[in-house]
Amino acid sequence: MAPASAYTGPMQTPVRIQIVSDFVCPWCYVGKRRLETALASRPGISARISWLPFELSPDMPREGRDRQAHYAEIFGAERAGTIIGKMVETAAADGLVFATAPGARAPNTLAAHRLLYWAGQIPEVDQNALAEQLFAAHHTRSEDIGDPAVLARLAAGVGMTSPDLEARLRSDADEAVVRGLIDEARRAGVSGVPFLIFDQQQAVSGAQPPEVFGEILDQLVAGRGRTG
Repeated sequence: MAPASAYTGPMQTPVRIQIVSDFVCPWCYVGKRRLETALASRPGISARISWLPFELSPDMPREGRDRQAHYAEIFGAERAGTIIGKMVETAAADGLVFATAPGARAPNTLAAHRLLYWAGQIPEVDQNALAEQLFAAHHTRSEDIGDPAVLARLAAGVGMTSPDLEARLRSDADEAVVRGLIDEARRAGVSGVPFLIFDQQQAVSGAQPPEVFGEILDQLVAGRGRTG
């Protein structure tokens, strides 16, 4: 993917950060925010962030399912309530608002991943900004990001205004490509997300604290200084 990022700084070569994620994963959104916190505390480091797809529920029907029913099936109704409550608290500590409105859908995320893949091919589109919108739509606003109409609206908000975009989302365009990227991640050993790869040198799994992400960034920059 051709990555895009809001982070710029005086370093000549940005740190390349690839993030394997799925939009329905709450820890992926938390991990994104924690990485941003680490970068914000290091204005001398610039980063180019790109996003790679993963499916936590590859067997999800294309039309999705009721979200509460889906959680109850995975965790059990009582345990699901406890897990969701703790996740809401965790998200709040990182400045995020998680909510599940009545009737919210658990989506099939393949179309959303195709959309983000396309965003990565357009230099003037901020792929990272679209990722933010997809996460916020699902976790904060309880929108159905499996709905092509919703996806087309979110895409328009970051400058993807192709008149045939919704029709492309309703087709199978680039499904094989995106599935191939998902399979590639699994073959590489990615079994959970988020999974972050820094400059093809260091990888870390999970929504680590900002301090951990910051240490990795510092080590990479220090290493460049020694080899440069």
